[in-house]
Amino acid sequence: MRCFWIRVPFDFGQQKTGLKTLLYIGNMLVPQGATISVMEEHGKMLEPHFKVYYASCKKNKILRLLDMIESLLQRRREADFIIISVYSTLNFYYAWSIALLCRVFRKPYICYLHGGNLPARMSRSPLMSSAIFAFALANVAPSAYLKNAFQQAGYKTILIPNFIQLAQYAFLQRRMLRPRFLWVRSFEKTYHPEMAMQVFAAIQREYPEAQLCMVGTDKDGSMERCKKLAAELKIAGQVKFMGGLPKSEWIALAKDYDIFISTTHVDNTPVSVMEAMALGLPIVSTNVGGVPFLLTHHETGLLSPDNEIPAMVQNIQSLLNSPVLAEGLSKNARQKAESFDWTAIEKQWLDLLQ
Repeated sequence: MRCFWIRVPFDFGQQKTGLKTLLYIGNMLVPQGATISVMEEHGKMLEPHFKVYYASCKKNKILRLLDMIESLLQRRREADFIIISVYSTLNFYYAWSIALLCRVFRKPYICYLHGGNLPARMSRSPLMSSAIFAFALANVAPSAYLKNAFQQAGYKTILIPNFIQLAQYAFLQRRMLRPRFLWVRSFEKTYHPEMAMQVFAAIQREYPEAQLCMVGTDKDGSMERCKKLAAELKIAGQVKFMGGLPKSEWIALAKDYDIFISTTHVDNTPVSVMEAMALGLPIVSTNVGGVPFLLTHHETGLLSPDNEIPAMVQNIQSLLNSPVLAEGLSKNARQKAESFDWTAIEKQWLDLLQ
């Protein structure tokens, strides 16, 4: 059964006409139990202005690629643009295949760049990278980090930031912080959830009442490893593993927590961190990839080197001991998050596509 679909906007009785057509290529695995992707959120925002087709939600990776190819073959005459979500791992090969087909059929395509490891992928695969990025109508980077990396590699790149729908995030000013920590990300090696466990164990020795809540789906067995580590560190009773939650549920859950921690090895501009900023959660993060382009140390968050557990523990302790610092981070982060609202980003995409 085909799993790409179309959503065409209606204006309560008067159907809009003359809409341009987009084919959006990438992973959209919500039907397979994954959390909603940037592609799906972005496509939904474009639907009032365009007729949007999507591919693919196939779970099997080979079938997913074949579905993407079939979708392009079927829609090549109708589609005005193809948007390709580009990541650095397996999706990179999807993007390469679709980009080559777009060139064969002379279809304009836009590369929407994701994943903090794309600069390393360009270094490892220069010929494939050139085949994708050199011929794109536009390479869209959601962070200055990726924009700089792609421009240094010789590819014309424009910056359109990642976005959130700010109205979904009720701001809660934090000041007097409790040692209650929230971690939101997929459980996989790239995002280093084990570091969160080790950091929390160090904090819990000083604050026995501390709690850690971890939200995200298990991608590579990391959740089970974290559960075993929690038992070894004797913190299992203070750690909650919530699994994947719909956005509305984890946003509601965030009201019960006071500090957001991000332990990733590699990153771009993580939407979960942007969401935490909007909620007013003081953020403690590793200083990797695009994160320092998103967070300014001691202004909108606290940053520590990758895998430096003592440094992150020290940052957390400074937050817990300084209501003034916590209040400033909470307020400043929310103010910056307002610039990521879709209403501020929408025109840039419409200018590009129209």
